Amino acid sequence: QVQLVESGGGSVKAGGSLRLSCEVSIHAYRIGCMAWFRQSPEKEREEVARTDDRAGPRYSDSLGGRFTIFKDIATNILYLQMNNLKSEDTGMYYCAADPRVCYGLGRTDFRDWGQGTQVTVSS
Repeated sequence: QVQLVESGGGSVKAGGSLRLSCEVSIHAYRIGCMAWFRQSPEKEREEVARTDDRAGPRYSDSLGGRFTIFKDIATNILYLQMNNLKSEDTGMYYCAADPRVCYGLGRTDFRDWGQGTQVTVSS
């Protein structure tokens, strides 16, 4: 198990930006894959982006290049830079971690999850 704590959410107007952080506070294993997911009352939890030290970042095809995922290797802090936010980006954002590399991992495969940070984008 690892413990993940998200931060950086908030309320912004459409077209604004936010940077989310995911800090690892418990280290029970060496983390391989880390990812961001989001969920809203209207939609099932969906993956936004993922990254590991072998394959690097991968993104959902629906983001249109607006988001960037990156990890500080020294601290294992995972970031999600979100630009040109739209109302449809509103939701609870979760980070997830797994000791395995990202390749082949589905949503239900991730071992540990944070509690989430709320992002609200107003039009």
